[in-house]
Amino acid sequence: MAPLESLEKEYPLIDSNFQSFCASHGIFSVEDFLLHDLDALLSFTDNHSTSQTLKQGIDQLISIIDALHPPLLNGLQLLEDAQRNKHVLSTGCEGIDALLRGGLREGQLTELVGSSSSGKTQACLLSASTVVAKHKSSVIYLDTGNSFSPQRIAHFVGQSSGHIFGNQADHMLKKVLDRIICYSVFDVYHMFDVLHQLKINLRSEIVKSNQHVRLLIVDSISSLITPILGGSGPQGHALMISAGFLLKKLAHEHNIAVLVTNHVVGGDDGISKPAMGESWKSVPHVRILLSRDCGSNVCDISILKHPSMVCHLIRKFLYDVVYVS
Repeated sequence: MAPLESLEKEYPLIDSNFQSFCASHGIFSVEDFLLHDLDALLSFTDNHSTSQTLKQGIDQLISIIDALHPPLLNGLQLLEDAQRNKHVLSTGCEGIDALLRGGLREGQLTELVGSSSSGKTQACLLSASTVVAKHKSSVIYLDTGNSFSPQRIAHFVGQSSGHIFGNQADHMLKKVLDRIICYSVFDVYHMFDVLHQLKINLRSEIVKSNQHVRLLIVDSISSLITPILGGSGPQGHALMISAGFLLKKLAHEHNIAVLVTNHVVGGDDGISKPAMGESWKSVPHVRILLSRDCGSNVCDISILKHPSMVCHLIRKFLYDVVYVS
């Protein structure tokens, strides 16, 4: 998130004195501020001669954060927004596309939930290669576990262009890979940095090869969020909600589809459930569960949450599971 010093020009209360006070408590950015105990920070201001000004600075910073939330919309505005240029992007997987009536919807955050080896990463790689090849667009891919595989992308491209051979096939593969912009991201803070830079680039229309970005993938969001949810403090929860809000904001403002993956954990009744708890449950627009028996290529997929479709509808489909050494 933005460093405090970058706010000084636009917000005079976030001056050098306020920044020094925050720095003395390990706060250098808006992100650090969200992690800090607000009541404790306010009490520390009483020890300073400029206590009132510091409290005004804290209020100013809270106002800046609150201003990031989108305005309220009435029903007609929501309908108009849903109908405005919200195209559907094929994932390349017939089972997922059939269940979602075409694929991933632009402007929405879709979460793919599943256990290890259920095929979540394959769905992400297939979606990335399909969107580039079919829609001639760019894809931003945040890889959190070294699972991005150019070899598997090559396999998918080869399958979709079986009638093309030789140099023409190589050219197509290079074109697809050039438009999948992959970032290795191993903690939530790095993810925030990448997403904020992406927001700046999208607003400035700065994208690789001058291609329109239509899909953003985070595989997996849970590997970044789960480590910060431990303990009794609210900091991890605040970062989780901020991450969800930023992803939905990017989807809405720039009309791109966002696809994230999440793992499952054991529930109290012995039935697996999506990780990251009840608070995250409200974040995705669409939530689908993918499951596959070990060694089988028959997958079950069901809708856990959808704004316009019946939930818990289950479909079976054959998944061409690809293993590339």
